[in-house]
Amino acid sequence: MAAPAAPVREVRVSGDRPQVSRFGIFSGFFLVGMFGFGGIAATMHYVLVERRRWLDDQEYAAVLGLGQVLPGANLVNMATIVGDRFQGFVGAVLALIGLIFMPIVILVGLATVYDQFATHPDVIAATKAAAAGAVGLMFGTAYKIGKTVVTTRWALLFAVLSFVSIGFLRLPLVGTLLVLGPISVAVSFWRGQR
Repeated sequence: MAAPAAPVREVRVSGDRPQVSRFGIFSGFFLVGMFGFGGIAATMHYVLVERRRWLDDQEYAAVLGLGQVLPGANLVNMATIVGDRFQGFVGAVLALIGLIFMPIVILVGLATVYDQFATHPDVIAATKAAAAGAVGLMFGTAYKIGKTVVTTRWALLFAVLSFVSIGFLRLPLVGTLLVLGPISVAVSFWRGQR
């Protein structure tokens, strides 16, 4: 039995910031796009944090938060931010191309096949099973990020308030962010002063 592959180690420069080549940016996001079925958040966390070690958990959470606040698709925003961080504008473009290339190819292929077999009971069951798997990946990634970011009672309080406001009360995301964001920053600043 073969030993599991070790995480890819990047060459470190200027402290703890990795040096990432243009090919590394493209290939990393190509892997995310290729293996990110049912949502790529879990795969992106695995590639960027665990496998390539380009970001730590806190940096990943910060980039994810920024990607969610900006207009557009969250993980596309994240790819742009990470690509730009390591290789500037060219890195951002390469990250986007790497991220979307294989999903587009796979989507066109699957759509062609699905069109022929969409009403078959086994295909319907497989689609429901894939959706359940995607939900599991989402909860697993949320847990990994949450245990790193939610380290105080105040952070937990704002996480719960955000979840309840958006998930249960169905309040608009932007309105919730505009209210809870400044309050959480003020509380964090106030606690840091003490």
